[in-house]
Amino acid sequence: MIDPAIDISPQKGTTYIYTYACSEDERSLSALEMRSLFGETPQSNVLESFVKIDPSRSPFIKERISLIYEAESLDDLYQQVEALQLSGATFKVTYVKNNGQSKAENEGFEKRRDIERKIGLHVNGIADLRHPDLSFGVMHVNGRWVFGEYVKSESVWFRHQKKPNGYSTALSTRVARAVVNIAIPKPKGIKAIDPCCGIGTVLVEARSMGIDIVGSDRNQLILPGARENMAHFGLTGEINLADIRDITNHFDVAIIDLPYNLCSVITPEEQLEMLQSARSFADKVVVVTVEPVDEILLKAGFSIIDRGVAKKGLFIREVIVCN
Repeated sequence: MIDPAIDISPQKGTTYIYTYACSEDERSLSALEMRSLFGETPQSNVLESFVKIDPSRSPFIKERISLIYEAESLDDLYQQVEALQLSGATFKVTYVKNNGQSKAENEGFEKRRDIERKIGLHVNGIADLRHPDLSFGVMHVNGRWVFGEYVKSESVWFRHQKKPNGYSTALSTRVARAVVNIAIPKPKGIKAIDPCCGIGTVLVEARSMGIDIVGSDRNQLILPGARENMAHFGLTGEINLADIRDITNHFDVAIIDLPYNLCSVITPEEQLEMLQSARSFADKVVVVTVEPVDEILLKAGFSIIDRGVAKKGLFIREVIVCN
């Protein structure tokens, strides 16, 4: 049991260091998610920010260090770590790699384990590599060594791939999770809707993050599958039979994947009608499309504020953020 007097929780003004990874096809989508979550695009695989995000929210973030100590040399860092009093709590130290940015990484596994061990020897606590009360990370980043509370991302989206129902044109769970973060970077107090929810891929990702979102679709045949997918992961949420043009409740955000273009032909006039409806019930809209819709969005009264591309080989979806 951790002594309640121990407080290593981040304070206001804490620096958070994130590592992330994406494929070349995902680079544009990842950058858009980072701009939405942090207000900036990292220039490497590491991002430093005052914004605190649960790493498991993003399909691209790998881990987070909440900075406690920093120093120009490891010896100086070891000395600082001695001030950390854990009062009997168990701990583990993990070396966080930064694409060979330090000599330790270039020297390999044994060198990194040696740094973990030496850091651990300076911590006033009990080391436990399997079930620690507290996890810490050590890393060389931007010319100095840092030490802090360590959180590793869980690939929640990956588990959601094994849902009972699906169809070939649905978003992947990885892309859907990124789209939710792009649409709703700060979930507190936000009411969202997916008015063309299909099989519920976006709903599952959003509800798994505790986001207040409802779903609807005009296809009554697909809704039982969406509800079953939600229930399969122990999630709850409202999913209604409704055409997007009939929605009257107001929402802060709408996420609209336009799958119709893959399944049937709809005219630009019908697209405009759908998006005009969304303009009337949502303050912000994130549109996912396989066709150019800029002109239609502008006609519907939207301003395009950001965009990115989700690629899978030659298949391209555009993600467009609108107010």
